[in-house]
Amino acid sequence: MTKKERYDYIIDYFSHHAPDAETELIYDNPFQLLVAVILSAQCTDKRVNLTTPAIFASYPDPKTLAESTEEQLFPLIKSISYPNNKTKHLIGMAKMLVEKFNAEVPLTVAELIQLPGVGRKTANVITSVVDNQPNMAVDTHVFRVSARLGLTTNAKTPLQAETQLIRHIPTELVHKAHHWLILHGRYTCLARQPKCDQCGLTTVCKYFEKKGKK
Repeated sequence: MTKKERYDYIIDYFSHHAPDAETELIYDNPFQLLVAVILSAQCTDKRVNLTTPAIFASYPDPKTLAESTEEQLFPLIKSISYPNNKTKHLIGMAKMLVEKFNAEVPLTVAELIQLPGVGRKTANVITSVVDNQPNMAVDTHVFRVSARLGLTTNAKTPLQAETQLIRHIPTELVHKAHHWLILHGRYTCLARQPKCDQCGLTTVCKYFEKKGKK
């Protein structure tokens, strides 16, 4: 099977079985999504969704969050992983939005990564989810699943995986493919005990092929 055939098969599968895949983070606007994505680093979306309602109620926009103090914000996110750092990042992010971006969330990766707490992965999430830009955020799920399926080859870093995926996925599908791979990794292709018996991609999966030979 050629690389193109593998991609075509997998894209066709997800197009039919997960046509409406989208982020599981709950948000109403780009600012709320940005807050949620920053909080989601090394934390489950479920936990974030339990935490954000209180944050959004107290801080509905960048200006109100920028005026907060760490002592005020911390209690609202103390159940999230790395709450001290994320408290600082959120307030710093909001202050920069107000001071540099007219209290609006910018929609370019180059601008987003200037914000405290925002790296390339987060910037790719924001631009792809909000604006359907062809940017691929590679988290642990995407990195693992794309390697197991053979979509990436010898990728050592998230950026290498991102580059390979972008090269082969049609531009208009990149923003959706991001969710396909994340959700497949979250619910089927688990890190320690993948549910291969429930997966419809075993016929093209290099991990399953290798597992069978063993």
